[in-house]
Order: sequence, then structure tokens, then C-alpha cells
Amino acid sequence: MALEIMTWLVAIPFLGFATGLRSMTPIAALCWFVYAGQMSADWAHWVGRLSVAIVLTVCAAGELLADKMPGIPNRISPAPLIWRIVLAGFIGAYAASSEQGPGLEGVLLAGVGVLIGAFGGFMFRRELVQRFDCKDWQIALSEDILAIAGSIYALRIISM
Repeated sequence: MALEIMTWLVAIPFLGFATGLRSMTPIAALCWFVYAGQMSADWAHWVGRLSVAIVLTVCAAGELLADKMPGIPNRISPAPLIWRIVLAGFIGAYAASSEQGPGLEGVLLAGVGVLIGAFGGFMFRRELVQRFDCKDWQIALSEDILAIAGSIYALRIISM
């Protein structure tokens, strides 16, 4: 029972939060978990294919690099934000259905998480850069670590 509560109240919203920080990292991690057999390949069988996991991992790595570039639009700009919401909804629905729960709840929980991650992460990063008078990429690295480690941890909770 406690693990089920952790899944719904912590893991799924945190996958959304991580998607708000780095859009491709949680979906790439999800693909690897499904490919490794840690989660079931429910209604989206393509998620468990090795080729999909590799392509999405390359995309996630590219995003980690591109995030440090000055010309990249902010995550709270309309197009990047909509992309994050769509991905978080998919991840939330997939995670919820892997727990035999309603996909709509997963979409809503991850949707709340993605908005907190996108807006909160944007404001927190900007504040830390100004407060510590450091380079933006230095703070961005900590976001990278949080998105990667948090996605893996959340998926471990779900896959138990």
C-alpha cells in the first residue's frame, strides 16, 4: 500500500517535474526500463524497443548539451512548454497504466509536475545564477543530474 501511494504521489509527479527540467531525459529512461523488462510494455509497445531507447537517449544527450547554449529558447516559451506537457502526459499515462491505474490520473499528476518543473526550475536557475554570480551552465549541470537521477529513482519506485 505504501509503495502504491509513493508511486501516485511522488514518482509520477516527479517524472513530470523532471520532464519540466529536461524534456527528453525521463522518456529515454522510461524506454530503457521497459526494454530491460523492469516495466511492462502496455499499450505503447514501441517504448520497449532498443532502437527507440537509443534514439531517445541520443536526443536526451543532445538536449543536455543544447541547454547550455545561449540561443536556445527558454523552457517556458510556448513551444517548448507545450512539448514538455505532451511528453509528461504520455509518461504519466504510461506509468499509471503500468500500475493498472487510470491513465488520466497519471496525465494529471505528471501535468502538475511538469509545470512545477518548468516554471520552478526556470526561476530557481535564474535566481541561483544571479545570487552566486556564476555561469548559467554551472547551475544547469545540477539540473541535469537532478533530472537523470530523479527519473531513474521515480521509475525504480514504479517498477517495484
